[in-house]
Amino acid sequence: MTEHGPATNQPDPFLLELIRSSFDAIADQMALIMLRTAHSGIVRDTMDYSTALCDAKGRTLAQGVTNPVHLGSFYDAMQCVLRRFDGDFNGGDVFIFNDPYEAAGQHLPDIYIVKPIFFAGQLVAFATTVAHHSDVGGMVPGSNAIGSTEIFQEGLRLPILKFLERGVPVQPIWDIIRLNVRVPDDVMGDLQAQMAACTICEREVEELYRRYGGDTLGAYVEHLHDYAEQLARSQIAAIPDGVYEFSDHLDGLGENPEPIALHVKITVRGSNVVVDWTGTSPQVPGGVNAPLPFTKAAAYAALRSVMSAAVPNCHGYTRPITVVAPLGSLVNVKYPGPCGIKGITGYRMIDCLFGALAKAVPDKVAADNSGGATLPTIAGYENGKAFVFCETVAGNWGAAFDHDGQDGVAHMGANQTNIPIEMIEARFPVRIEQYGIITDTGGPGTFRGGLSVIREYRLVRGEALLMVRSDKRAFPPHGLFGGHEGAPSFNIVNPETDPVVLPVMTTEPYSIKQGDVFRHIMAGGGGFGEPLSRDPARVVQDVIEERITIAGAERDYGVVIVGNPPLVDQELTRRLRQRRGISCNAVSIDAS
Repeated sequence: MTEHGPATNQPDPFLLELIRSSFDAIADQMALIMLRTAHSGIVRDTMDYSTALCDAKGRTLAQGVTNPVHLGSFYDAMQCVLRRFDGDFNGGDVFIFNDPYEAAGQHLPDIYIVKPIFFAGQLVAFATTVAHHSDVGGMVPGSNAIGSTEIFQEGLRLPILKFLERGVPVQPIWDIIRLNVRVPDDVMGDLQAQMAACTICEREVEELYRRYGGDTLGAYVEHLHDYAEQLARSQIAAIPDGVYEFSDHLDGLGENPEPIALHVKITVRGSNVVVDWTGTSPQVPGGVNAPLPFTKAAAYAALRSVMSAAVPNCHGYTRPITVVAPLGSLVNVKYPGPCGIKGITGYRMIDCLFGALAKAVPDKVAADNSGGATLPTIAGYENGKAFVFCETVAGNWGAAFDHDGQDGVAHMGANQTNIPIEMIEARFPVRIEQYGIITDTGGPGTFRGGLSVIREYRLVRGEALLMVRSDKRAFPPHGLFGGHEGAPSFNIVNPETDPVVLPVMTTEPYSIKQGDVFRHIMAGGGGFGEPLSRDPARVVQDVIEERITIAGAERDYGVVIVGNPPLVDQELTRRLRQRRGISCNAVSIDAS
């Protein structure tokens, strides 16, 4: 069903797939345009941005292969645009906004650029983009103010405004933005990259309408939403009916962190699902609070990930999903609460949802991961000009029911990556001293969690401020079904000379000077299944690949390894595992 009754006529399935694929290709093309034209490392190299094509009602038709925690929030933002400018859309208009309270934004660094698209004089679609900008002002460089207590401290708030009107820049808006950010060249360059992506989208959508006609394409927009809803409902109906609950925590803020609780209850009844966050901590005086559209996006992302890949990524698939989030809680921030680093809460919401879903569909979720992308920022001035280096560091996944956790990969909520070392060193007074994975950090299990990522930064000139958003030290990644926790995270300044351990989330910038080193270690992924059930052949291979040590093999897996090249001592392994309560007949130990 559509939101206004059933779509007319039955769709041709071949034409529906052609049109769906065309919409997907347009959204992906927008993403590529941004990748090729953006100025800042956080957009161009880290890929902290998203693109989507929306219909004339503001419903998502297709999403670029970018960040799920962005994409599910386009609908709420577009409803604000439609209410604010109903009847005042013109060819050549471009809209800009970021505010969570006035525009259903996510946090202030995420700036939306939206362009209405017309065919035969009628509004038919919107090209939509959102990008995390290097800086939007506020109390700390990079605008990731963990220690903020209200949104006014976090940067420039933009309601829904016309950035271009009938193709002409609204110059006062451009001037206000340039004046209020620390790195205007990057910010204005990235905004123009977003507009370029929207222009390409406009061109391709107009071509589709010329090819198929307005009546046909308009009908198939409705068919696509209905088809996505039908497939999503069939996937949800395959989940056993029941109530599935899980609790998780953020470590907390600053030098004396207090745990911040998240609790989710997923209720599956037939083809409907309710995600209820009642029992989650109240909002806190710090930037980790999440606006409701972001919380919805996290729920959509987690549930979409356990559905078949055949379900279209359009608004229709979200119709069977209801999200309940008490106003004034961590997951539905109340004005004027801060939300500058809501990303870490989005990751934890998805992890919490996976913990609950593991009880219903254990073969479709993995154990806990490194906690999502962390966000170190190093900022200062060189020759009187500000620089802001920030990146999202990708970590690992927990193990699944049939494979080990992956190393050096993004959290499924954010399809991002690390900035290449050469790009960092060419542009900023920063040298990457070390980058790799750490032995014996993946959670032991029948299948092992992904290993911790280490990234080490040295300031080579001048002075700077260091901020970091991370997690999973006090509450390391959990395992599933007997799998063990992964190793905890750490942030250390000058680890080899005068070590200072920083909090997982720094509420105040930490001053560093030339020669100082910041060592950033992410948590290891959780294991899946009992470690003593791991095939010794896998254990010895891990030793060969230096993923675990010989001591770790014996300690965590009950596998005794000797010789060079390493081999399993079958008799000692059998005895050790028997003493620990496992029958060696349950696994093969012919690993020589």
